[in-house]
Amino acid sequence: MANSLPPLNALRAFEAAARHSNFTRAAEELGMTQAAVSYQIKVLEDRSGKPLFKRVGRQVVLTEAGSQFAAIASEAFQSIRNGFAALQETNEIKLKVSAVPTFAMNWLSLRIGAFQIQNPKMAVQLDTSTDLVDFASAGFDVGIRNGSGDWPGLCTHKLCDITYSPMLSPKLAESVGGIHKPEDLIKLPLVDVGDPWWLTWFEAAGVKDTDFLDQHSSQMGPQTVDGNIALAGHGVAILSPIYYASALRDGLLVQPFELECVAEKPIWLAYSEAQKNNRKIKLFRDWIVSEMGKDKC
Repeated sequence: MANSLPPLNALRAFEAAARHSNFTRAAEELGMTQAAVSYQIKVLEDRSGKPLFKRVGRQVVLTEAGSQFAAIASEAFQSIRNGFAALQETNEIKLKVSAVPTFAMNWLSLRIGAFQIQNPKMAVQLDTSTDLVDFASAGFDVGIRNGSGDWPGLCTHKLCDITYSPMLSPKLAESVGGIHKPEDLIKLPLVDVGDPWWLTWFEAAGVKDTDFLDQHSSQMGPQTVDGNIALAGHGVAILSPIYYASALRDGLLVQPFELECVAEKPIWLAYSEAQKNNRKIKLFRDWIVSEMGKDKC
């Protein structure tokens, strides 16, 4: 027991294989052969006296002991990556942020400049995606996603409940003599009428006759696309006021009714538990939580 630390090569092979659940992909990442990865894991199993993987069909899965050790190994390697990244930093610190498209374009991009001014030595790299982020392999520091916030291995902070209500351009509203009651909206094209938000909102507004479902159910993608269609005066979109505050303030869009429904999935800030003490993440977390607080959402 004088030196219970296992060989580093065996640890690297195990951590990569556990992360990918695949020896071949681990070998490709490490520049090794599959046989070499298998050998290194066998070395680790011999040293520990316990099987770490088992085969299920053509796949390999972690045993109970393997799962326990994989969590420890993953955190340890992430700490080493973080420490080495700190050694490589010179005058500029990079913060890689992954955010859902509408939040990135309609909220974060309007404010991130202020964060850069407050932190002149930090360079923010922003990526837009709806996919969940694997912080260990994708290289992102933080992610911003809609969801339950219950993601194992991640620290999460609820940023905001997302509400929604119909919006349209003033000119389009005038084309039917104004929008005075919810039923008036059905006189106009509804953008992405297949979105379940529409049915929920109309039911909350007391509209039982759902003739609007007979409209063409085009699907435009992210909410920001629907918003642009509404801004162009080509239809009524069901949008989140937090993302269109400036358009509403400047009179580019109108929200005819105060009624707002709450979406099932709030928006969250998430990052790896292994990075909870990372200074740049703490700076960004404190800033974005403060900014969201100003919106009173």
